[in-house]
Amino acid sequence: MKDSISSCITQLQESIIGLEHGSGDITSILKDLGLEHVKMPSAQVIALMDMLNDGITPITPELITALLDITEAQKKFYYCIGGLLNKGAAKVESRTVRDPEPIKSSPSSFDMEKAEREMMAEMAAMVGETPDEDDGWEKMDGDTEKDQGGTDLKPAPAAQHEQDENSLPDDSVDQEPVQAAAAKEIKTEEMSQSVQPAAGKKKDSQAISSIRVSTQQLDSLIELVGKLMVTYAVIAQTKTDNMSKISSSLAELDKVIRNLQSEVDEIRMVPLKQIFMPMHRLVKSTSQKLGKRIKFSIEGDELALDKTIVECLNEPLVHLLRNALDHGIESAEDRQMCGKDEVGNVLLCASRKGEFAYIEIIDDGKGLDADILLSKALERGIASPEKEYTKEEIYEFILQSGFSTASAVTDISGRGVGMDAVVTAVKNTLDGKISIKSELGKGSTFTISIPLSRSVNEGIVDALIATVAEETFIFPSREVLEVYEPVEHEFTDLPDGRETVSIRGKVHPLIRMYKVFELDPPAEGVIPKVILVKLGETRVAILVDEVLRQQKAVVTGFTLPVNSIYKLPILGFGMMGEKDALVIDTETLITSQMEESAG
Repeated sequence: MKDSISSCITQLQESIIGLEHGSGDITSILKDLGLEHVKMPSAQVIALMDMLNDGITPITPELITALLDITEAQKKFYYCIGGLLNKGAAKVESRTVRDPEPIKSSPSSFDMEKAEREMMAEMAAMVGETPDEDDGWEKMDGDTEKDQGGTDLKPAPAAQHEQDENSLPDDSVDQEPVQAAAAKEIKTEEMSQSVQPAAGKKKDSQAISSIRVSTQQLDSLIELVGKLMVTYAVIAQTKTDNMSKISSSLAELDKVIRNLQSEVDEIRMVPLKQIFMPMHRLVKSTSQKLGKRIKFSIEGDELALDKTIVECLNEPLVHLLRNALDHGIESAEDRQMCGKDEVGNVLLCASRKGEFAYIEIIDDGKGLDADILLSKALERGIASPEKEYTKEEIYEFILQSGFSTASAVTDISGRGVGMDAVVTAVKNTLDGKISIKSELGKGSTFTISIPLSRSVNEGIVDALIATVAEETFIFPSREVLEVYEPVEHEFTDLPDGRETVSIRGKVHPLIRMYKVFELDPPAEGVIPKVILVKLGETRVAILVDEVLRQQKAVVTGFTLPVNSIYKLPILGFGMMGEKDALVIDTETLITSQMEESAG
């Protein structure tokens, strides 16, 4: 039994090592490991596995090491259920050691608990955690630790290892209890030489680790830093009574800082080609699984966007392309019956218009059937049978969590998580939106529109500074349409308790900030101001005591989960120089207040 387990695991390990040299197949390896159809409640986790299975995720030494660790855990598991992990068992070498002694006793409960602790410790190590010695990690990690007698547990070189094994007596199994079987010690010389364990915390597989920077940009940065130093020196050496010179130097300093920020933002730009090109492999592998012939084209991949945006686009594009291939493009037989070319066409294109970037996935498939979608939505309770829906509204049902029109669950579709992951990435992370156009029998177009300004969740943003009672708040300027000073007769209370304000003849819902944050109302004589903000097609007026100014602010997140604890509409805190202030999440503010009013 032991020989059979070692032989199977060794073959699998050799296949994994072959990935590093380009000779292995990640799909077959995941299938052999039982990871091909992993079921997880998280759409993000499923998306990670899908991208690995489809070849989108690059094969790195860290990934190979993790896969090898899984095989070691599997070997330990097979030993456990085979009754081979009894106390006093000798260290197992997957290539050379063969135990001729039959197993005479089953493992005791103590040994099974010990083996379970060791397995839990190893699983913790796989996800980047550092288990303590109580989890059995010290005896599992044969590469770094020593036993209590000071004997080095590192694998010896091949020749020395053979000599040691030949000199072992037959009863060596009972003489080395400290070497009790640990999956971490089951190694081969080839594995230890070709794959090194990852050091430190593992990075996100979608993160862009490097960016090409031209020497011209570097020279420009150095020049700006030089100007910054010179201007600072001028200010430091100027006497306090020479205010005119100080003012001119501060103006020059502001100009240099703005140019420096602009140059850094330019360096962060990454061409979409970096994530578009791997989609060829995705389309090829998925079309082969589906048995469809696809002509895949890319346009506009030279468009450069901010690194943060490009990183977040990878996962939505994977889901949208898989959706187009599986649900959009018909089989060759169906296309011929409809008078179409048996080769389906899928186009991935990018363009920029004004301050927005547009990513489109276009297919010439069967399109979306509004009647079927509405029927599914009614069946799941998403749609109301009393309401009349436009086609555009019906198409948006496919963006709902858990919504799927697939008749069966496969490794490509039917789980109802793909489009939900797209919505999460596009709307929540990128502050963009998704629009769907379709014509039955002719095809569909999914368009992602993304604002080009960097996400307000991090970095430097243009901000509107306002006060409410004694508190200061920051509103991201990109969502602000205008600041207005209303008069008393422009406020109106509706019968259902909602408040509105008329701004230049148009009525908008009103949100009073002091009520949201339970602060003191404006004092008598204070003329409040209204900040008109836009969220999608909705415009809402936010009442504050005073609008101070517009300036740059550095937005950072909280170290604690403040939002989940207090349920407040805040993104983080912004540093403005003289003091910090809370940054308002206008989307959450408007959504929560609208739901509260409707309830």
